[in-house]
Amino acid sequence: MADLTRADVIKLIANQGGNTRGLMLRGVDLSQLILKSLNLSEANLTLADLSEANLTQADLSKSNLTNANLSYADLGEANLQGALMREASLVGADLRSANLSNADLSKADLRGANLRGADLRQANLWHANLNEANLIFANLEGAKGLPVNLEEWLKDKT
Repeated sequence: MADLTRADVIKLIANQGGNTRGLMLRGVDLSQLILKSLNLSEANLTLADLSEANLTQADLSKSNLTNANLSYADLGEANLQGALMREASLVGADLRSANLSNADLSKADLRGANLRGADLRQANLWHANLNEANLIFANLEGAKGLPVNLEEWLKDKT
């Protein structure tokens, strides 16, 4: 993949007929692209740049997004169930109503992210930075790594 240009990667995705399941996209630059409703389930997007990309309603379930840059990306209603997002940057990302159940967000940077109505059941949030994140109506049932006194923590953040 290292020899592919950004245009080559875009053509590769387009030629998959909308099904890019399991595709190897490690370290690619997909920033600011419209990837709405794309199936990227089980894709390897480690170190990928998806900043400011439109990924609304995309299927990223079980994808590897470790160390990926998703800053200011639109992930509204995206399926990120079981995704590996360790140390990913999600600063200012829009994750409204996204499915992040069973996702690994350990050490992820979620500062200012909009997680309103997101499903974070059983998600791993150990050492994730949730400063200024909007967690209103988010389902945090069984989530790991939350502050001990979550209600007080949330009150201080609003």
